[in-house]
Amino acid sequence: TKTTDADGNSVYAIDCIVGENHGIGVENLRGSGMIAGETSRAYDETFTLSFVTGRSVGIGAYLVRLGRRVIQMVDGPMLLTGYSALNKLLGREVYTSQDQLGGPQVMVPNGVTHQMVPNDQEGVNAMLDWLAFVPENKFSAPSVLKPSDPVDRDIDFVPTKTAYDPRQMLAGYEDADGKFVSGFFDKDSFKEYLAGWGKSVVVGRARLGGVPMGVISVETRLSERRIPADPANPESREAIELQAGQVWFPDSAFKTAQAIEDFNRGENLPLIIFANWRGFSGGTRDMANEVLKFGAMIVDALRTYKHPVFVYLPPNSELRGGAWVVIDPTINEDMMEMYADKESRGGILEPPGICEVKFRKLDQIKTMHRLDEELIQLDEQLASASAEEQGAIKAKISARENTLLPLYLQIAHEFADLHDRAGRMKAKGVIRDALSWKRSREYFYWRVNRRLAELKLRKEMMAADPNLTRDEVTAKMQEMVSCDWDDDKAVLQQLEADNDKIAEKVTALKVDGVAKKIESSLDTLPADARANILERLR
Repeated sequence: TKTTDADGNSVYAIDCIVGENHGIGVENLRGSGMIAGETSRAYDETFTLSFVTGRSVGIGAYLVRLGRRVIQMVDGPMLLTGYSALNKLLGREVYTSQDQLGGPQVMVPNGVTHQMVPNDQEGVNAMLDWLAFVPENKFSAPSVLKPSDPVDRDIDFVPTKTAYDPRQMLAGYEDADGKFVSGFFDKDSFKEYLAGWGKSVVVGRARLGGVPMGVISVETRLSERRIPADPANPESREAIELQAGQVWFPDSAFKTAQAIEDFNRGENLPLIIFANWRGFSGGTRDMANEVLKFGAMIVDALRTYKHPVFVYLPPNSELRGGAWVVIDPTINEDMMEMYADKESRGGILEPPGICEVKFRKLDQIKTMHRLDEELIQLDEQLASASAEEQGAIKAKISARENTLLPLYLQIAHEFADLHDRAGRMKAKGVIRDALSWKRSREYFYWRVNRRLAELKLRKEMMAADPNLTRDEVTAKMQEMVSCDWDDDKAVLQQLEADNDKIAEKVTALKVDGVAKKIESSLDTLPADARANILERLR
């Protein structure tokens, strides 16, 4: 810019320097922003997986997170700023390595890293293991392998009322004698991810009769959440937070929602949720740590799920209050179904809680006086007794009430528990069926395969004639099979056997749909324009 100096001479001041070389300043940041946007879109549209094999800094760390699925090598930190720059900013030597900022000890517990590996070879193996669950493209289903484990076998492991390892329920385990105790899924097929984060929930991928599935289960044991000390704050200390089993905490609720999103986007996996939650942790700290927000994210993730979802209450499990609400099938009725084992429970509150609200001590005492013969007699005596006799009779009544209270409380709990069982759930239509755990593996194998085949056919029919409603498509599919529509095995076998005939019917449906669309379009035109188009078509 032309200006004048103190002596009045004309001079030129430099306002900015553009430079001859492109790529030395803010244009780099814009490029990084573009890459970030594309990576975010890629997660929505296809399968994304990152292997952090070395240091990943700045936009590199963001790209890894934007792709969501992350495998991290033990010496591959993810950083926003290097430790030397932070030390200069703080004015003292606080951090001594990059691992303090973004190593696995930070990124595994915070849920950025899904899996940690010791070296490149294990990293490649981990990627191949993960890719085995991934479909060929975003429109296809994941590959189904030949079953390595008999589909019709019983499940040996039985969940107990006491705390147990849910991984044994899913994958099985070897007992002290070296005998394999089978779990729900095919042997050696279950792979856990995000194991170091939100430990009150277990998520992973597994195969059921060779069919790949996403899995969410519940940790019934007490777990720990470690909050590291901040080296920049001398007063900071490591804290250990205990987390009860069967409860959603902020981190495990977020983990659940994140896992559902991952299974849905790019992986196209049918999902099974082994539900065993008593509720959400709603204390002051957890509310401040956004448990409400993360619980709502579970609903958001299920609402948009595009593949079959099965919610199953295993034996001796319970699903209560808000925990039921966020996974209820009405969130996504087209895709979700709920099942309960005959030994499971579901309700608003547990029996002691519901009795405390609906059948308190005074209500129990009223029931005693209505049913207990001795109290009925004492009430009659009290009504006709003199003032001197009433005191002694009242004392007998009080003693009898105190004797009966534990029994009536036990009966009340049992009565309330009877309202929480699978029979009532099915009668009220909130579950599709009550199952037996031992045989549930075979049941779900046929159900999952039938749902996948049905969903594929439904999509083809909707594409052939977009004007069809869901109920109309269902009715047409029922016409295509001669067997019982509720028999999953028979329906699946007939759909597979009659594949060519069904393809012909879908083609005819497409021809019908195109004809209807042309007729509808022609009806909107004047007569001379219609005649002109028909003439041109000839």
